[in-house]
Amino acid sequence: MDTSTAAPAPQSQDADLEFDVFARACPSRPAMEHVTSRWGLLALGALHEGALRFNALRRRVDGVSEKMLSQTLHALERDGFVHREVQATIPPRVEYSLTPLGRETAAKLIELIELLESRMPHILQAQRRYDEARGEG
Repeated sequence: MDTSTAAPAPQSQDADLEFDVFARACPSRPAMEHVTSRWGLLALGALHEGALRFNALRRRVDGVSEKMLSQTLHALERDGFVHREVQATIPPRVEYSLTPLGRETAAKLIELIELLESRMPHILQAQRRYDEARGEG
């Protein structure tokens, strides 16, 4: 098919909006909260390693309750970061993976995670100094 004369794909009205996460009513703020919450960040980081079933993801994200993981995955799926695939087996097999947006976002989060992990000796030292200065240590 010759696409040189084809009409451009219709743009969503949302594409023309300007978003500002610092503005209270901006719709980007809830999406930011879903991604950067404790469980959102860890779920995206774990799925960056590859698709996982719910219980495998729960084991990988140590400490998350079933309820919190489920709520987190629903929010991330709604925002377009996570894809949920149900396979028609008995019992049904549900697998979670990242969408292209989820992969792009998770890559940035992995950079942050790696930075923090590599700087933990400095962070722990700063915490000790802070606590000692306030008589908490």
